[in-house]
Amino acid sequence: MERKSASGSIRNKERSKKKFLDAVGKILKTKGHAGLKINDIAATAGVDKKMIYTYFGGMDGLMDEYVRTQDFWVKATSEEVEKMKPNLEDGGRDFIQHMLQSQFDYVYTNKEAQKLLLWTISEPRKSLKKLIDTQEENGEYIFKLLMESRFKDKMDTYRSIMAIMVSGLYYLNMFASLNGSLFCGIDTNTPEGREKIKKAISFMVDQTYENL
Repeated sequence: MERKSASGSIRNKERSKKKFLDAVGKILKTKGHAGLKINDIAATAGVDKKMIYTYFGGMDGLMDEYVRTQDFWVKATSEEVEKMKPNLEDGGRDFIQHMLQSQFDYVYTNKEAQKLLLWTISEPRKSLKKLIDTQEENGEYIFKLLMESRFKDKMDTYRSIMAIMVSGLYYLNMFASLNGSLFCGIDTNTPEGREKIKKAISFMVDQTYENL
């Protein structure tokens, strides 16, 4: 009986944590980051706000866990990268092309990720700084594992190209989501427009690897 009770308590805890995380996402999508108040999160989750402190240690802990579930590059941990079994001999060419195209699709279909991106450039916050630091750590792991031996003294140029591509793809998706209009004559709200962007990603990656 004790074992059943313990497992039931664990399940209840996980359910409650998920309710809080889902509530953060719901509020972020509907009201933006300004609506993320502890009382509103608890009311939306239908769970006593004291449990935010019990399960997450407070709002910062809740935000930390939430952003880890949403950001594309935070999920690109060393363990996840190793599971993908990237080709170590091509300098990360196929891997980075796949990752950039996946980022493009992920952000487009994930409204919470879009709101999170907007939040990161709207105000300073501990959990958001931690998100950015984790993105950088994961990116550094990928660069060292796959690209540094290929580009060597040109690595700074490679990093700069990737910075432009990653941020540009973020912006295209957010622009399309908020304004639904053309960008440079390409409608990224249509399958045809998105396919054109993906072909451009492949072209830019190929040019980088062939000419840098």
